[in-house]
Amino acid sequence: MQHFTPDYRNLVNAAYNRPSARLPLYDHAVNYGILETIYGQPVGALMRSRGEDLLEGMRRYCGFFLKMGYDACPFERGINAILEGGGALGQHKPGCVKTMDDFRKYPWKAIPDRYFAAYEPVFEALRRTLPPGMKAVGGVGNGVFESVQDLVGYMDLCLIRYDDPELYAGLFQRMGEVSLRIWERLLHRYGDLFCVCRFGDDLGFKTMTLLPEEDIRTHIIPVYKRIVDLIHAYGKPFLLHSCGNIFTVMDDLIDVVGINAKHSNEDGIAPFQTWVELYGARIGNFGGIDCDVLCTCSPAEVQERTKEILRQAKGHGGFAFGTGNSVPDYIPVDAYLAMNEAARQERSE
Repeated sequence: MQHFTPDYRNLVNAAYNRPSARLPLYDHAVNYGILETIYGQPVGALMRSRGEDLLEGMRRYCGFFLKMGYDACPFERGINAILEGGGALGQHKPGCVKTMDDFRKYPWKAIPDRYFAAYEPVFEALRRTLPPGMKAVGGVGNGVFESVQDLVGYMDLCLIRYDDPELYAGLFQRMGEVSLRIWERLLHRYGDLFCVCRFGDDLGFKTMTLLPEEDIRTHIIPVYKRIVDLIHAYGKPFLLHSCGNIFTVMDDLIDVVGINAKHSNEDGIAPFQTWVELYGARIGNFGGIDCDVLCTCSPAEVQERTKEILRQAKGHGGFAFGTGNSVPDYIPVDAYLAMNEAARQERSE
C-alpha cells in the first residue's frame, strides 16, 4: 500500500450522503486481540490504564486505524458500563428497577457525573493522540433502549409494558433526559474530536423490531430526536448503529429523528445492496460485508465479495465500507485483512 494520509472529511461527506474524494472505511469496533495481532504491540491493557500508559495505548489504538487506511477511528464510551446496579443487558444480571418505587429511588441525577469521572481521562488521551487529519466517529455509547434494558432486562421490560404503563413510559423519558445531559457535556468539552457522532441501539432482531413499532414511535423516537437535534446544532452528522430488521421504523428515523446515516447489516435480514437501494437517495449507508462471510469464507472469497459489494453500492449515495457490524474476536485475522486490502485496492489508494 502507498503511504496513507487520513482525511476525516471523507467520512463526513459519506455521512451527509455526499460524494467523497476517497471511499472511507468504517467498522463499528475492532476487537483489541485482533488489533494487537495486526499492529504487533499490546493495546487493550494500556487502554484500560491511566497516565502515560493510557496515552501510549491510545496512540497505538489510533495508529492501528491509521495503518489500516481509516480516515476516522471508532471511539465511544458507553453509558451502561457506569450505571449503578446495571448489567441486566450486558451481563444478564437481574434488573435493579422493577417497580415505580425503585424508579423513584434510582440515582438518575448522578449518572452524568459518574460518566465523566470514569471517562474524562480517556477522552483527554484521545485529544492528545489523534493523528493529523484523523478524527473520531462515536461519542456516547448506548442508546436509550439499550440503557433501559441494562437497568430492567428485556423480558421484565416487556412485562412492565403491560403491568405498569406509567413506569414503562417513565423509564424511556428519564433515561432519555440522562443521555441528553451526557451528550451536552461531551459535545461542549470534546465535540471537536468527533467528525461524526453516533450511538448504538439495537432496535430489532431477524424478523421484526424488539418492541412494537408504535412504542418505538412514542417512547424512543422523541428521545432520539432531541439528541440528534443537539448533535446537528454542533454542526455534526449523526450515524445510527442499529442491528435487526427495523425497516418498519426507518422512515421515522430518517424523517422525524433526522439521522444522516445508518450502519449495521446482516444478509439473513437483507443484503447491503437492499439498504443502499432503499435509502441511498436519503441517507449515507455504512457497512457492507456480513460478518458471517468473514467467518466462513476464504480470504480470496472475501476479496471477491468485497469487490461485489463495492460495485453494487456505487451510485447509491454516500457510502462507507466495512463489516456489517464490527470485528469481534472470532473473526479470522486473515479474513479481515483480505477485506481491508481489497477495499483499499479498489479505491486506488
